[in-house]
Amino acid sequence: MVVVGSLGAATRGLVTAGRSLVTAGTLNLLNFLLVTLIRDVDHQDYQLFTPLASQYDFVIVGGGSAGCVMAARLSEVPQWRVLLVEAGPPPTPQSYVPALMPLFFLPDNPSTWHYRSTPQKHSHKNYINKAAVLPQGRVLGGGSSVNGLVYSRGNRRDYDGWAALGNYGWDYASVLPYFIKSEDYRGPLLPSTEKYHGRGGPLGVSPDSTDPLQQAFTQGGHELGYPDNDYNGPEQIGFPSHGMFTIRDGVRSSSAEAYLRPASSRPNLHILHSATVLQVVFDNKKRAVGVKLEHKGKVVTVGARREVVLSAGTFRSPHLLMVSGVGPKHHLQHHKVKVVADVPGVGQNLHDHVIVHGLSWTTRKSVSFSLLSSILSLDSIKQYIANRGGPLGETPPGVANAWVKVTEGGDPHYPDTQITLLPITPATDGGFINPSLYGIDDRRFKNYLKEIYGQEGFNLSPVLVHAKSRGSVSLRSSDPRQLPSIDPNYLSHPDDVTALVKSIRLTLALGNTSGFVNDFQAKFYDKPLPECAGEVVGSNAYWACYATHMASTYIHLVDTCKMAPSSDPMGVVDFHLRVRGVSGLRVVDASVMPVVTSGNINAPTIMIGEKAADIIKQAWNIQS
Repeated sequence: MVVVGSLGAATRGLVTAGRSLVTAGTLNLLNFLLVTLIRDVDHQDYQLFTPLASQYDFVIVGGGSAGCVMAARLSEVPQWRVLLVEAGPPPTPQSYVPALMPLFFLPDNPSTWHYRSTPQKHSHKNYINKAAVLPQGRVLGGGSSVNGLVYSRGNRRDYDGWAALGNYGWDYASVLPYFIKSEDYRGPLLPSTEKYHGRGGPLGVSPDSTDPLQQAFTQGGHELGYPDNDYNGPEQIGFPSHGMFTIRDGVRSSSAEAYLRPASSRPNLHILHSATVLQVVFDNKKRAVGVKLEHKGKVVTVGARREVVLSAGTFRSPHLLMVSGVGPKHHLQHHKVKVVADVPGVGQNLHDHVIVHGLSWTTRKSVSFSLLSSILSLDSIKQYIANRGGPLGETPPGVANAWVKVTEGGDPHYPDTQITLLPITPATDGGFINPSLYGIDDRRFKNYLKEIYGQEGFNLSPVLVHAKSRGSVSLRSSDPRQLPSIDPNYLSHPDDVTALVKSIRLTLALGNTSGFVNDFQAKFYDKPLPECAGEVVGSNAYWACYATHMASTYIHLVDTCKMAPSSDPMGVVDFHLRVRGVSGLRVVDASVMPVVTSGNINAPTIMIGEKAADIIKQAWNIQS
């Protein structure tokens, strides 16, 4: 355990360098070990052995959660030639091991885009430059290769809401079959929820094994009046006895592994990874006819006979549209980009789930360090080598999620808050990694949490799932290689702060329920946040201040290419995901969600890929 003491600028620089070395060294060592241990991982499946053709029927830009689905499903049509282009490499060996999932949230991970937001006006007051750290997958499988593995579809009312906005065919009854089609659930289910799940689909989903900390979490929810439930069944609110994760037989089930690898042997599918698309190419009739891409230092143009599909994510898809001339006219002209189509909504409506960090409980009973010792023990490694079983084949024990409603009015079955349990506190590592993990200022982090550095404990984090604040993605320049400017505008709507205060109060009540207090001797770390010293501790004003200093992204950003009817001036794609003002171009990823779902967004993004593939097949008179 490393405890960081009083840090001057030079010392902080050394610590930052040390973190980078630890991260790189850890990942390199694990890669070396896992290449040996996971013998069935063959990255050659993802290599393009035949020459890159000058033209394909479909060019898919981005091999993430949706892009891999699109590549697999469109290449099911043997007469179609499909090219998938991904900026990142194949998944690293450690990505296959579920318990190593936290490694992908370490700073400077090579499998992610290292985005940061602009300085925030209303939030992130304890963060470096008041900015949010916004990692996005830069690897085949995208976020599904580096995320927290949670399989959560959201709420049926999310999709009925999409349809009510004018997006025909995106209601819950219409999208449920695609969730079922994609899923291979590997566990028991209640008879009442069996019909909501799929068996034998591409995407592996497994229940976790509960441990005493998770049991205390579930018991606490029940004490507060919430039921046990299958949050991917008919109703979402409750504290489930089991979580659901994208794991199959002890291995992460990313969209790359679930969809792309089985399809990779098809002669009509070409996979080009480590290649960056710079621009969508349009003809003089405003039809997308190909893309300009850079691979191994060379820039080439590849044609698309039928369509170009952008599946590059909530940041990259609108960025590519804008540098290609599709976006707000005045903004494109300001950056001297030739306007192909004036679409004001491109890059607008950005929103996210917002999580509050720092609500910690110390325990007398071992939680955090027993977790590490069980995962990294010799017995655990042997068990994983033998049969992919044991602690390495699951998410870290003590991780759990629940959904509740804390605000008054509206549908009582529609949650507004997700509560996440982690079996460590932000201070468990002695301040060595966590400040940079979240992007929190080292000095402020230490000033608040130094009294519990290195202690056992757990963290409960409320997550606002229906934020009203809206931000944007915009160009910094016309150079497609320059990352866009990202301003989520967190907590700019006062209702978001009010809802977070209520969710914090419920979270505090949960942490003080009998299972945590009696079984773990849990004690809330009640030191006042120094930056909120002017407020009465425990008051609404205090917790509002706390939220504006300690809340940040839950990395579930959506809606920069909004799906909407023509009557909505901020719409970018129609309900067939066709981009306005041009032809031959669709967007298929989380950026099209008109409103974020009430849970983690990987499963809904995969569903969007499944449904979009059928939409495209039907458009070209192909029967699914």
